[in-house]
Amino acid sequence: MRNLLAILFLLLLVPSGCIDPLIKSDFREINIYSEPHRPQYHFSPESNWMNDPNGLLFHDGRYHLFYQYYPDSTVWGPMHWGHAVSPDLTHWTHQPIALYPDSLGYIFSGSAVMDYQNTSGLGTEEMPAMVAIFTYHNMSRERLGKKDYQTQGIAFSLDQGSTWVKYKDNPVIDNPGIKDFRDPKVFWHEPTKKWILVLVAGDHAQIYQSANLIDWKFSSSFGENMGAHGGVWECPDLFSLTTQDGEQKWILSISINPGGPNGGSATQYFVGDFDGISFSTEQKEVKWLEYGRDNYAGVTYNGAPVDQRILLGWMSNWDYAQVTPTKPWRSAMTLPRKLSLVRQTDQFVLMQEPMIESAILGEKIDMNPEELIEGRTAPISQSVLQMTIDLSHEFSLTLFNDHERFDFSMDPLTAQMRIDRRNSGPNSFSDKFAPEVQTATYEPESRLTSLTVFTDQSSVELFVDNGRYVFTNQIFPNKPYDMLRIGPDNQAAKDISITPIKSIWHD
Repeated sequence: MRNLLAILFLLLLVPSGCIDPLIKSDFREINIYSEPHRPQYHFSPESNWMNDPNGLLFHDGRYHLFYQYYPDSTVWGPMHWGHAVSPDLTHWTHQPIALYPDSLGYIFSGSAVMDYQNTSGLGTEEMPAMVAIFTYHNMSRERLGKKDYQTQGIAFSLDQGSTWVKYKDNPVIDNPGIKDFRDPKVFWHEPTKKWILVLVAGDHAQIYQSANLIDWKFSSSFGENMGAHGGVWECPDLFSLTTQDGEQKWILSISINPGGPNGGSATQYFVGDFDGISFSTEQKEVKWLEYGRDNYAGVTYNGAPVDQRILLGWMSNWDYAQVTPTKPWRSAMTLPRKLSLVRQTDQFVLMQEPMIESAILGEKIDMNPEELIEGRTAPISQSVLQMTIDLSHEFSLTLFNDHERFDFSMDPLTAQMRIDRRNSGPNSFSDKFAPEVQTATYEPESRLTSLTVFTDQSSVELFVDNGRYVFTNQIFPNKPYDMLRIGPDNQAAKDISITPIKSIWHD
């Protein structure tokens, strides 16, 4: 109100010819991050197009988020690296664009590291370089029908990512004649004292080694005849996790488009071993990071605090990413998730724990299951809903308003989970957005399990069984959901609570 009064006062003082620019400028400041469907606690750019998270790096108390960005439109175009920083993975501050296209091509996905030992010679040990490793995409060569239009380049920053210099002898890895040769993820491998780079090469992954981030040597390949191959492999990641029993395993995640378990884009993962040269696994079945339709291209943070492996994904799907009904921005990131690895019976399973700063959580509201059978008003449009589910009973959850609804259910007879967003809001922008119900089979470890549901203005993220099963979905209702129903009776759910979540963009 104070800002509005100030504007009205100024209007009395300025000539009429200056009124329009003043109104547009000041009202944009007031309304930004208040638009319909605008996420209130997920990261989204101020305006225009965003996709894959890139260069996820924790350094000197700040989490860096670089991302695929096109600053001139809300649809995909010549790729840049956008940039934001956060002290807590919840509150974000926008930074200037980090990397721009140049004569070698657009700046596609990649990663970033701190070269603390100055192995590259691009900084000093007193002022180590932040080094970005990314894919150049040469559109001119692609239009000519060439296969070698993607190469790998590097850039460095000596001021913690504020300004960047591209390496003078880019590219550092030439294309061997592979059409899809991209998305390098780099990390330091202490046992071999080498930098390791994993990228995708068509239908498989390739691993490289380097002592200095500049001179790379091919080590091995993985995956030609393993995993899902319903689409192009993209955005690999390779990292280790230790189970509660002290067993260390390596995880290789691969995004794939199309070919996901419920259509379009998705991410698969392999659990195995890595010796600094090659990755191997005895895994036979395909493992999916999640079963929702809107978590893609996720990678993990380099340099995260001890014992934390943090994943962040792009909350969209290439089936409809360029036509979702939002403006002046398009796309958001998922909630960050802390990953852990557990052994369940005879297999290893990745668990995802959603991360959110407690400062933006409101006061928890306990709810009576009997009051929810017919549905009741609840602050669910921007909240976290938590409960315990008795898997011996049929269970259903509905988030809804007067005319739109989002449904989740668990059937003990078929051991199947179902997501139905067909009536969640307008979806005529794409016939691929909600063509059918999403499904996944669950294997209960015990009779009781947990369900945590994060809702924002245009998304629902469900974490079942402490994050063993995850569903991330966009929704675009005409008005926020304000009703909650749990059924079909009061037998399945207990310990139900709702906690409102404050906006990270507004007080």
